[in-house]
Amino acid sequence: MFKKSKPLRVFTVTDTQSSIAKELGISRQALNMHLKKLRELGFLRTGRGFIDLTERAVQLLGRQSGEAIIVLRIEPSKRLHIYSALSNLPVEKVYRVTGDVDVIIHVSQPLLEEVLNRINTLEGVRETRTYVVIETIK
Repeated sequence: MFKKSKPLRVFTVTDTQSSIAKELGISRQALNMHLKKLRELGFLRTGRGFIDLTERAVQLLGRQSGEAIIVLRIEPSKRLHIYSALSNLPVEKVYRVTGDVDVIIHVSQPLLEEVLNRINTLEGVRETRTYVVIETIK
C-alpha cells in the first residue's frame, strides 16, 4: 500500500470552528454545512481539531503549490552563521552537501520569493541558483 502512495503538501487550519465561524460572521452550524459541501467537492479534509485544504483548493485559490530547489555556494568562514539563519527559513528541508555546492534548499513555490529575499540578505552567500520543479517523475 505504501508503495502506491504519494506524498501530499497539505495546508492545515487549526483554528476552532467556533473562531472561524465568528470571523466569517456566521453560525457554527452554517459553517459545518459549508465545510461538509467543500469536503464533498474534494476541497477539504476535516477531522478533530483541523481542516486541511487539498491541492484542489489551493489551485482554485490561484496559489501555486509547486516546489522549488535553491542551491547555495557559501564562504567557508561564514558557514555556521549561514546554517543558523537557514534553519529559521520557512522551507521544507535544508541539506548541507558535498560537491560543487554547499547547501540545497527544498522550498514550496509560494514561499520562493520570500526565501530568496531572506537569503540575499545573508553575508557570505557567494552564489544562488534556483530551480522550479515542473514535473515529478517519480
